[in-house]
Amino acid sequence: MDGISHETNAQRRGFMALLAAATREEIRRGISAVLPNPQFTELRKPEIGLVMLRGRSGGTGPAFNLGEATVSRATLRLTTGQTGVSCILGRDLEKAHLAALADALRQNPLYTAPIDAELAAKVQDRLDGEAKTNAADTASTKVNFFTLVRGED
Repeated sequence: MDGISHETNAQRRGFMALLAAATREEIRRGISAVLPNPQFTELRKPEIGLVMLRGRSGGTGPAFNLGEATVSRATLRLTTGQTGVSCILGRDLEKAHLAALADALRQNPLYTAPIDAELAAKVQDRLDGEAKTNAADTASTKVNFFTLVRGED
């Protein structure tokens, strides 16, 4: 093996979206279950910054600056050569660091399946459970409106 994962950009994007939705503890537990003490070099220490959010009126109109959002980002390289990056909404430097580490580990073919099983699948299960709970809560408040039609004699 060449030590490089051959996943698609869409797969990596999906994994990174799960990391963004994961808690810091979920990421930490997933990494520890796969590789308790990963060796890496920080290329960019975790830092906090701002990104400009852009919007479009009606979804199709001209783009405009909506406002700024705070993000935390990190970049690191495993001793095996894989580079992990993260950009997480909010001010959680530790979560950004852990997400970059998970990204790098998942790029190594030795750790792709374990990271998916120990981290991605568990986060997805939690999100699915929360979605079902929200759907049930919403359904319990549903009101059915109906109209009685009177016939004209």
